[in-house]
Amino acid sequence: MITSPGGRRRRAVPSSVADMDEQRVRERGGGPPQRWGHGPPWRERRDGEGPPGTDGDVGRWPWRSTLLLTAFVLAGSKFAADQQVGDRAHLDLFARLLLVAGSGLLLWRQRYPVLVVFATAAAAMVYLGAGYPYGPVFLTVALGCFSAVVAGHRKAAWTAVGMLWAGHVLIAHRLYRWLPPSGDQAASWGQELVVAAWVAAVVAVAELARVRREQWDRERAERAQAARRRADEERLRIARELHDVLAHSISVINVQAGVGLALLDSDPEQARSALTTIKAASKEALGEVRQVLHTLRTPGDAPRAPAPGLDRLSELVEQAAGAGLTVEVRGAARKLSPGTDLAAFRIVQEALTNVVRHSGSRHARVRVDEADGALRLCVDDDGPATGADAGGSGNGLAGMRERAAALGGTIEAGPRADGGFRVLAVLPLKVREDR
Repeated sequence: MITSPGGRRRRAVPSSVADMDEQRVRERGGGPPQRWGHGPPWRERRDGEGPPGTDGDVGRWPWRSTLLLTAFVLAGSKFAADQQVGDRAHLDLFARLLLVAGSGLLLWRQRYPVLVVFATAAAAMVYLGAGYPYGPVFLTVALGCFSAVVAGHRKAAWTAVGMLWAGHVLIAHRLYRWLPPSGDQAASWGQELVVAAWVAAVVAVAELARVRREQWDRERAERAQAARRRADEERLRIARELHDVLAHSISVINVQAGVGLALLDSDPEQARSALTTIKAASKEALGEVRQVLHTLRTPGDAPRAPAPGLDRLSELVEQAAGAGLTVEVRGAARKLSPGTDLAAFRIVQEALTNVVRHSGSRHARVRVDEADGALRLCVDDDGPATGADAGGSGNGLAGMRERAAALGGTIEAGPRADGGFRVLAVLPLKVREDR
């Protein structure tokens, strides 16, 4: 919430590029369900874990899922064998070893997905070639294919599943005469179509999971990038606020301290006036610094005092007068949004501070007007410059440009043709945060 100069509270609207990036990710069509945020709950990883195939993803062994699948395959195959008595070979010790081997290989599916998908397909091929009953043995191949595709080894997964289907066709239509069970007949092509449909379904589901996983990873990376950009923008904002608060007040203090020292013996009354100005400037600077620090300590709370705006322009004029600078103000602006109002105030403040510090002129002009849907701020002085860094060349001008750019505005600063220095700021009245 933001407290306006009138005392009313209004909801803060995100204006940074990072906030817009995050909102665009949330509103993008085809993204993951909102209740999942940036992926399903089972894909949440601890710090330091990475995408499939990295050290973070292979740090844990899938013991529980492998044990559960092994038990299901054994039990399901026993049930299938009871239903296929006389049609397929009896489920003996070798068959059970093949089932356990095929399921157990899945324990390495995250570390060695290519090896696992080929090994599970080979185990299933031997199982079917030995004439053992059809059943959940295909689940091990399906999960191995799924893991390989999601890990990015698509060709290996397709090749392994294709080899299994081709081997099944060869066994069912050519090699069945020499393989158990004895007296077996060639399988119908309708059965082969069912197997082919099963293979296609496995590959399709694995590809869908791969696409969704890549999308979730991409959106999570975009959110992390938006968070980093938001942190950088907040750091720059704090730096600008502290610079603008302290630079102006310290410049006034510096000028008045020099006046006080020069007049301490010859004009004690004027020196006392300079010390009074120093006290007032330091008090105001401390108050604004406390407000910035309070905002940092209690994020999300409304500030205790309203943010400064152009309605406090007269205070800048008084402070500049205390530093020996006469400021003439022309024009006025209508009621502005809090962000634009604060930026306009800080830009004028920094421009006047630069006049005090870097110009030999003791007279400055501030013009405020509106034209073509934009607020125009013009700060002029008559010079001459007192150093090579006339107009300011450090954080001040950079901060002004950053403030203007954040609102979609511009800053022009440079010497005038007739002497002196000019700072011209153009800020849109309808900024991006309003849209």
